[in-house]
Amino acid sequence: MKVVSTVKELKALLDSYRSEGKSIALVPTMGALHAGHASLVERAVRENDVAVVSIFVNPTQFNDKNDLKNYPRTLEADCALLERVGASIAFAPSVEEMYPSEDTRQFSFEPLDTVMEGACRPGHFNGVAQIVSKLFYAVEPDVAYFGEKDFQQLAIIREMVRQLALPVEIAGCPIVREKDGLAMSSRNTLLSAEERERALAISRTLFSSLDYAKEHSLAETKAFVEECIDNTAGLDLEYFQIVDGNSLQEIKEWGDSSYVVGCIALFCGKIRLIDNIKYKED
Repeated sequence: MKVVSTVKELKALLDSYRSEGKSIALVPTMGALHAGHASLVERAVRENDVAVVSIFVNPTQFNDKNDLKNYPRTLEADCALLERVGASIAFAPSVEEMYPSEDTRQFSFEPLDTVMEGACRPGHFNGVAQIVSKLFYAVEPDVAYFGEKDFQQLAIIREMVRQLALPVEIAGCPIVREKDGLAMSSRNTLLSAEERERALAISRTLFSSLDYAKEHSLAETKAFVEECIDNTAGLDLEYFQIVDGNSLQEIKEWGDSSYVVGCIALFCGKIRLIDNIKYKED
């Protein structure tokens, strides 16, 4: 595996692969890699000739300076994991490399970016679009892989690709969970042992709500999830919304959509966690 830190070096390397007719995949990450990331890379390796994994903690998508400062950075361990799973290239640029000057582009993805994460984290998705588009221009991948844990982000990236008419396929990959059900996240490493135990209530509640929903209305199911989280010490619910999986807009009845997803965000202590569950899928 090659580790490169400049766009120029990356492009030269990829041009040589492209001249040989090789297919190129991209897995964008912010590092602190875990088994969830590994599953994305393994799929990219299986389905393509060359798998590029970017490792970059993108400052423009953080609206909390402390969150940016505390985000885990483990480049050496990340590269070791990528080598094990067969990645071809690790692209680990500096902030100056990706932002040689201020990126003033403003994206609009209404109504996808005005709800849930978009409402709670102003500017977040604009920063995501800035960096992902930069990575797409640098790599020019045939396909890019994103995890469904960031369900709203996946929808917005698909919309960005449509708006910019980029020739890249976006592949969504299922949530990878720990054996106890907790959705894998780089932020999990910031949880204390006690907080980690409390966080299990998130997936436990979401999975319980699947059975609950079979006998109850959407409003009752929403209230059930909210009550379970509110009754768990140490968890502070930010939102739980049951939405159409394509428009991301809240629905009122199960029959309002054939693709229904419950999306949740909360604080476990000071650590913000997200998760989601599919109630109905096309």
